[in-house]
Amino acid sequence: MANTKYIFVTGGVVSSLGKGIVSASLGKLLQARGYKVTIQKFDPYINIDPGTLNPYEHGECFVTVDGHEADLDLGHYERFLNVPTTRANNVTTGRIYQSVINKERKGDYLGKTVQVIPHITDEIKRNVKLLGSKNQYDFVITEIGGTVGDIESLPFLESVRQLKWEMGKNCMCIHLTYIPYIAAAKEYKTKPTQHSVKQLQELGVQPDILVLRTEHELNANILHKVALFCNVEVDAVIQSIDVPTIYEVPLMLQRQKMDEIVLKKVGLEIGPRPEMKRWKEFLKRKSNATETVSIGLVGKYVELQDAYKSIDESLLLASIYNDRKLDLRLIHSEKVTEENIEELVKGLDGIVVAPGFGQRGIEGKFVAIRYAREHDLPCFGICLGMQCMVIEFARNVLGLKDANSTEMESNTPYKVIDLMAEQKDVTNMGGTMRLGEYDCTLKKGTKVYEAYGKENIKERHRHRFEFNNEYKERFETAGMKCVGENPDTNLVEVIEIPRLKWFVGVQYHPEYSSTVVNPHPLFLSFIKAAIENKQAKHSIKSNG
Repeated sequence: MANTKYIFVTGGVVSSLGKGIVSASLGKLLQARGYKVTIQKFDPYINIDPGTLNPYEHGECFVTVDGHEADLDLGHYERFLNVPTTRANNVTTGRIYQSVINKERKGDYLGKTVQVIPHITDEIKRNVKLLGSKNQYDFVITEIGGTVGDIESLPFLESVRQLKWEMGKNCMCIHLTYIPYIAAAKEYKTKPTQHSVKQLQELGVQPDILVLRTEHELNANILHKVALFCNVEVDAVIQSIDVPTIYEVPLMLQRQKMDEIVLKKVGLEIGPRPEMKRWKEFLKRKSNATETVSIGLVGKYVELQDAYKSIDESLLLASIYNDRKLDLRLIHSEKVTEENIEELVKGLDGIVVAPGFGQRGIEGKFVAIRYAREHDLPCFGICLGMQCMVIEFARNVLGLKDANSTEMESNTPYKVIDLMAEQKDVTNMGGTMRLGEYDCTLKKGTKVYEAYGKENIKERHRHRFEFNNEYKERFETAGMKCVGENPDTNLVEVIEIPRLKWFVGVQYHPEYSSTVVNPHPLFLSFIKAAIENKQAKHSIKSNG
């Protein structure tokens, strides 16, 4: 296709309406029609990236293949489109201003006064168009973070106005808004949507499509009223009704012909409606699953809905592909003790020990890991979770009582986890960890090799500390094997205890690359082991 088409997705009335899911769903529909699609997120905060943001404020930090710390919406984009994202797919106000200031310092503006218009808006537009031209995408969908009316979003919306003017039919805007239901009046109210669109129009942007977020189906009168007051064609007013799972949203939008409306508005042939066969098969497996698999997620941010988003979704996808419903139980690691661990894990078929940083909640993770190891409960440690497996083993099996990570205790006599050599001179916190995709070689005849079905893999990382190879021989002699290593640095990437049903720790983050059509092999293997553990327990009970 000669010209890349640019679609902007904005939001109004309230935040958290699901712009990311709508963007990913539309991308999936266009991809199913054979178009090459990518999605980017513009975040209006001043941070350069979300890597230094508190999970309590921002949720999960996602990592792209090229080592960029990104917004969690990029996880949705990858899970839906099954296409890796990069640094170019997530841009913050901080990145934009940093780039403009660096250019000003170098003298690129030849002494001109540097202003929001045109310099900041030009930089935003450059980032939008760069993604399309560099990779020759047919569609670039750009989600603008925040809501219309936020002062932080104004430069982005001004850039959208300029691009719509410059690109004509190759550029369009989809506005996602909310239709609240007033229970006392038994009425849906369109006024917030009207005001939101009016604010957008005052900024010079007329939405081409409206997506109305609602709990229940809206009648034709409401849709006509919204179309009339917002200057949008009636057939371009789409409903985004609450559905049991986000993975049903693409089909819901397809039934309302959203992809056809987009193609019509950018002047492309509509053609036959794609079958979405694999997607429908996945949803069918989900709805047909009757038995459950119960997994405990042990972490210090479990009370936050989005803190472990990619892990949650990876477990869900792996359960569906194992024809099971996921019963995910959240276990706050700060509250885990020797006295209550048995009660907390009662009825669980396996546990995942979550990644993270810092001392808080770490002792609870050690308790959970020890219980899993001693009771042969399938256990999956990710990043810090893997490091905790190593520390627990050192303390309770190797007899190194005060073993620890130098992250938690810099003066520990047994540094079984230590700061990576290249991290020792790092002073800046943002974007300086070991980030992005690295090679790993797996040992044949191990559970991880069996899961992947190959020797050489690539996985994404986000850490500063590593397994200390000085202790490797002692661990292996005692039964904890180092079964995956980076071929260039000999960094231990994977540990497992072969005599147990499934006790695996990985230094990397497999959850980042698990998608709807390609669930991650390690999560599939872990869930399979958890199911087998459940069946074995039932068998013992029935025979006993």
